[in-house]
Amino acid sequence: MKKTGNVLPALWNSFKAAFAMFSRIPMPKTDWSEDHIGFLFCFFPWVGLAIGGLSMLVRQIGIRRGYHENFICAVLVILPVVLTGGIHLDGLLDTTDALYSYQEKSRRIEILKDSHAGAFAVIRAGMYYLLQFGAFCQIWKNTKAMLMMSGVYVLSRCLSGWGVLTIPKVNSSGTAALFAENAKERQTKIVLGIYVITLTLLMPALSPVMGWAVIVCAGTVFIWYRQKAVKYFGGTNGDLSGYFLCSCEQAAALVLAVLTVVTG
Repeated sequence: MKKTGNVLPALWNSFKAAFAMFSRIPMPKTDWSEDHIGFLFCFFPWVGLAIGGLSMLVRQIGIRRGYHENFICAVLVILPVVLTGGIHLDGLLDTTDALYSYQEKSRRIEILKDSHAGAFAVIRAGMYYLLQFGAFCQIWKNTKAMLMMSGVYVLSRCLSGWGVLTIPKVNSSGTAALFAENAKERQTKIVLGIYVITLTLLMPALSPVMGWAVIVCAGTVFIWYRQKAVKYFGGTNGDLSGYFLCSCEQAAALVLAVLTVVTG
């Protein structure tokens, strides 16, 4: 395949590819050839930035227009699912079914590929929405907590992308493996690292207690996920990456919900 020396088309195409793959935000026609998606994970966190920005807009409209808090919180919970098409939530539910099957590794991997939702996936979905709704009812009027949550949407995608690049793959021909293989790994790691460092500086500056708590929480969930993925599946894939992303965002939301009371 012919390589191009001009990085700008690859950057623009990787931007489109990131939003086309990980969101339902309309994008112009995208070239999915390997030479044009090398920077895809550099723009993956931008999807989180869009979700965070729209969440803050919904919050502001809710406050100004006087909508009932239950309605606004329901919208805030559903918004990331609508904007992403549920791609990450699908991974959460598939992985839950596989983990709680208590089968051997090869069978767990087969369950990941099964498009049918099992009992554990249904239970996890109910728990996910209930806990998210409760967390947002607690934090939505707290400006600092909501800004933190907006940052979490970016941070979770930085760590998810880092995981795809660094954790062994379940299947060498899977989507995650193909994206990792075609990624400009060195440049992408640098960019994701810059994002994480920036968030690590900004979030504690906004609120030291909530900021550091969220960063530690996200890092802890990532370590937990990496160990779990390698132990039970032999590595990661798209579903497991979605499992991490949703788990990270939920853990952070719950931490923020607790700290809005603790910190006043």
